[in-house]
Formats: sequence, structure tokens, C-alpha cells
Amino acid sequence: MNTPLLRLEDVKQTYKPKSAKFGVRRTGMIRAVDGVTLDVATGETVGLVGESGCGKSSLARLIVGLERPATGRVLWQGRDLAAMSRGETSAFRRGIQLVFQDPFASLNPRRTIGDSIAEGIHTHGLMPRQQVPYRVDELLADVGLDPTHADKYPHECSGGQLQRVGIARALALSPKLLVCDEPVSALDISVRAQVLNLLNGLKQKHGLTIIFIAHDLDVVQHMSDRIVTMYLGKIVEEGPCDAVYNTSAHPYTRALLSAIPKRLPPGHRIDRVVLEGDPPSPIDPPPGCPFHTRCYTAIADCAHTLPALTDLGDGHQAACLRAHEVRASHVGLPYRAP
Repeated sequence: MNTPLLRLEDVKQTYKPKSAKFGVRRTGMIRAVDGVTLDVATGETVGLVGESGCGKSSLARLIVGLERPATGRVLWQGRDLAAMSRGETSAFRRGIQLVFQDPFASLNPRRTIGDSIAEGIHTHGLMPRQQVPYRVDELLADVGLDPTHADKYPHECSGGQLQRVGIARALALSPKLLVCDEPVSALDISVRAQVLNLLNGLKQKHGLTIIFIAHDLDVVQHMSDRIVTMYLGKIVEEGPCDAVYNTSAHPYTRALLSAIPKRLPPGHRIDRVVLEGDPPSPIDPPPGCPFHTRCYTAIADCAHTLPALTDLGDGHQAACLRAHEVRASHVGLPYRAP
């Protein structure tokens, strides 16, 4: 079996909560990532989905090495990040790059676009200084921007152009893995498709591996080979894109799918899933299945039994006591009405 490019082994991350207003102290720890195990193979695109607060961005920070997990291991090409030498850590940081949600906030407003793209090249000493401007022009062309953008400042560019700049800056170090954290959620809807097509094209051209984080499954569908659904810091479902979209086996994934606006063929309908209330607090998650307090198909056992990921075949898994029943139902998916 080939060693995965990236592997997470039972990774957990906790944070100390901020004090509430009026001097009220909060006790306990926020369980942002709660026992995640995940393999990412070379060349694939993994879509990581879930509501805000489910732990997606916290997981992204662990993946790119911005934070160390409280427990568990993050392995890059079989090597534990915590055991890497300085040289190995430097190579790791070149090999994995992050594309941020807000492109304007991720750029220094006092530096030109060209300087921002060139910063990583200079830092890692990848080429002679006199060759860097030519490399910047190549990167701008790669993301569909004219070389004249190198002399502009961030405030002179549109949101779509800035996100292309962010992608160019990530590509400057010739990475193997791009972690895209909600890269199109801050963009106008008319620009989103352009950026998604750009990422797909760059993946093919440069042989990239991509982790694409989003809360919109409709966006993820056009990008991903495999889908991973997170809820309250845990993976509740994962599998090939078609399997998750057409025969999802977790009620939470069904709820996310049913929220996607769809134009249905004549005679078809969707029994939409409307989730009640907000996700439970990650400081004090409920016992049993973390989703049972909002689940439309929960049974008594769900309140005290934490379900493991059930193997449904062909790499499709779901952490639900009724996974097979949910998978066989049409709730949340388009079907021909009787």
C-alpha cells in the first residue's frame, strides 16, 4: 500500500475558552477537533464540509503546521511533523500551502502584489534574486492575471483578482498540497465558478493534491474526488463524491444536501431536512452521538452510544447507528414522486 501524502492519526485539538462578558468565567475546554483520522492520497481532491464551528478551519491549521495537535499525530509523507528536523520542517512548509478565505486580509496592503508573491521565494532562497521577477510574471500568468498586476497594491484589485493572487502566492514554492479554506465564500457568485475552474486546471497542470474546505456542498461537488463531513469536531461521513451525494448515509450530510437549491426534473421532489436549533457547545458536547439532539431519525440508543464509522463498501463510511437505513431512504435527495 502506498504511503499517503498526508495522514492524521486520532488528532485532537482543544482551546481555552475566552471569558464571557461581565467577568463571568467559562470552565472546560473547547474540543475543536475531536479524534480525527484521515488519509489524503497524492493527486486527489478531498472536500471537507460542515457548518461553521464544526472544526474545519482548526483542522486546516493543524494540517499546515500552524498549530500542534493536543494529542494524535500529523504525518507528512510518512514522517511525524513533531519529530522532523529543521531541514525537514522547512521542506514540509514548502510542500504544503494555504489559500485563505479572505484574500484582502491575507495580503499586506503596503506591499505590491509582486512583492507579496515573491516573499516566499526570497525566504526559502529558491532562486537568484534577479530571476524572481520573471518567476512572479509566470505565476501571475498561471492564474490568469496580466504581469502588470505585479506593480499594483491590493486595494487596486477586485476580490476575484486578489484570490488569484493568493493562489499564485501559494504556488510560488511549488507545493505538493494546497489547503483551500473557504476560498470562494467571500467572492461574488459570478466569480466563484472562474476560481473553481482555475483550481481544477492548476491541479491537472501541476499535479497538485487539494484539500478543499467549504460549508457549501454544491461548490465542493465540482471540485472533489472524495467528501469528508465534519460535525462538532468529528468526521461523521466520508466517501467517494458520487456515493456521498447520491447515497449519503448520515442524517447530517442529508440535511446539508437538502439545503442546496436545485432545479428538479418534472415529477421529482425533495423531502427537505430542516435542522432544529444550533449545534451543541464544543465545551460540553452531548453524550452518545453528537448529532442526536438535532437528528430527524434518532432512536433511544443514539443518546448514549457513540457510533463508530460503519464501512459501507468502496471507501464509504458513516458514523450512524442507522447508516444502512438512512442510505436506503430518499429523505433529502431528489426522487420521483409517486
